[in-house]
Amino acid sequence: MDDSRPLIVLAWVAGYLAMCIGVGLWALRRTTSTRDFFMAGRDLGILVTGLAVFSSTMSGFGFVGGPGLVYRMGLSSAWMTVIAPLGFCCVFYLLAKRLRMVAELRESISLPDAVAARYNSERARLLTAIAILLGVVGYLGTQILAMATVLRDVLNNVSFIPDVSLITCMAIACAVLVFYCVTGGILASVYTDLVQGAIMIVAAIFVFFAAITAVDGGLAGIATTLLEDDPESISPWGTLGMIGALSWFVVFVLGMAGQPHVITKLMMNKRVEDARRTLPVSAAGYALCSLLWLSIGLAMRALVIQGGHPELAGPDEAAPQFLQFHAGPMLAGVVFAGLFAAIMSTADSFLNLGAAAVVHDIPRALTGRSLSNELFWARVATVLLAVGSAVFVLYSRQDLVALLGAFGWGTFAAALVPTVAIGFNWKRATATAANVAIVTSLVVNFGIELLGIAVPYGINAGFVALLLSLTLFFGISLVSPPPRLDPDIEGVMDL
Repeated sequence: MDDSRPLIVLAWVAGYLAMCIGVGLWALRRTTSTRDFFMAGRDLGILVTGLAVFSSTMSGFGFVGGPGLVYRMGLSSAWMTVIAPLGFCCVFYLLAKRLRMVAELRESISLPDAVAARYNSERARLLTAIAILLGVVGYLGTQILAMATVLRDVLNNVSFIPDVSLITCMAIACAVLVFYCVTGGILASVYTDLVQGAIMIVAAIFVFFAAITAVDGGLAGIATTLLEDDPESISPWGTLGMIGALSWFVVFVLGMAGQPHVITKLMMNKRVEDARRTLPVSAAGYALCSLLWLSIGLAMRALVIQGGHPELAGPDEAAPQFLQFHAGPMLAGVVFAGLFAAIMSTADSFLNLGAAAVVHDIPRALTGRSLSNELFWARVATVLLAVGSAVFVLYSRQDLVALLGAFGWGTFAAALVPTVAIGFNWKRATATAANVAIVTSLVVNFGIELLGIAVPYGINAGFVALLLSLTLFFGISLVSPPPRLDPDIEGVMDL
C-alpha cells in the first residue's frame, strides 16, 4: 500500500471535521430561538433545502451497507435506491405545500406540532413524538458507531499514530457532532448538509468510473462475469426474488413520505412555491449517489469471481476494501470524507428530531405547555441524546440490528405515512385512526424483529406493518364520524 495514502485520507477527514466545527461557530450567532434551532428560521433557499433533504436520506447505510447488499444479493437493492427519486416525488407531491403552510399558520417547530394541528389532538402529538424518539435511538446509535469505526480505521492506518480504541474514536466523533449540533441546531445541520451533499455527489461519480475500470472488460465484463456465476444476481429482482424486491419498492417509495428527517425539512424553506424547484435537486442528488451504491457492489463481486480480489470476510467490507485496494489515494480521501458526510448528515438530523421530541413535543402533549428556556434545554437534550445513544450502542451491539429493523425506516413508514402523508391529504382521516396506526406500527415492527418471525418470500417487515397500519387507518376513519377541522387547516387541505 502507498505510504502516502493514510495521510491523504486523514487530511480529507480532518478537513471535513474542521469544516463542521467552523459551520457550528458561524451558526451559533444566527441561532437565537427555538424556531432557529429546530426549523432554521424557515428561511432556507432552494439549493440548501434540496441538498439537505437528499443528504439526510443517504446515510452510512448507503455508502457502506448499500454496496454490501449489492455484493451479497445482486440487483435486489436497486429497488431501494434507484427508485428513490420516485420517493422524493411522492414526498413533495403529498406534503411539501401543506406542511410548509401549516408550519407558518400554526408556528410549528416540529413534525408532531403539525400533526397536533391537523388532528386537533395532543394524543396524536404524543404518539408521533414517541415513534420518532424510538426510531431516533436506534438510528442515531448506529450512525455514531459507524463514525467511530471509520475514524478508527483511518487513524490506525497512520504509522505515527498509536492504536486508538473504538471508545476514543466514539468520543471524538460525538464531540464534533455534538459541537455543531448544540451550537447551531438544525441551521448548522442544513448548511453542513450543503457541503456534505456536494461531497457525496462528487465521490459517487468518481467511484462509479473507478469501479467500472477496475474490472476487466468494464461494464460488459462485470455483467458477463456475474451472469456466468449467478444469473439471478444480475436479473431485475436479484437473488431476493420478485415479491421481496417489490416489498422494498413500496416501503422505500411510499415510505419516504414517512421519514421525519426528510419531511421535517419541507417545513424550513423560505417560500411555499420553492418546492417545485427543490424537488429536482433532491432527486438528482440521490440518483447520482446511487451510482456508488451499485457500482462498488457489482465491481467487487466481479473482482472476487475473476480472482482479482480475495473473498470478502463480510458483505459490508465491499466499500472499504475497494477504497483500500482499487482506488487512488485522492479518490479514497474524497470518498472517506463522503462517508463521514453521509453518516453525519443523518446523525445531526436525528439529534435535532430527538431533542425536539424530548423538550418540546412530549412536554406540550402531557402538560399543555413547553419547557421554560426551551432553547437551553434543547441544547442539553442534544448532548444527552448523543451520549446516551453512544452508551446504548456500546452495550447493545448484538441487538442493534433487531432494533434498527423494528424502529428504522419501516417503523417510520408504517407510523407516519398514514398519519402524515395520507392524513394531510384526506379530510376524512380521524385522530383515532392516526393513533391506532402509530401504535400498530410500533407493535408489529418490534414484535416481528424481537420474536424472530420469518416473513415468507423475503417480504420486508416494514411492508407488513405499513400494509396493516394503512388498512386500520382507512377502516377506522371510514366507520368514524367525520372529524371537524379548524378553518385554517381545512383551507390548507383544500389547496
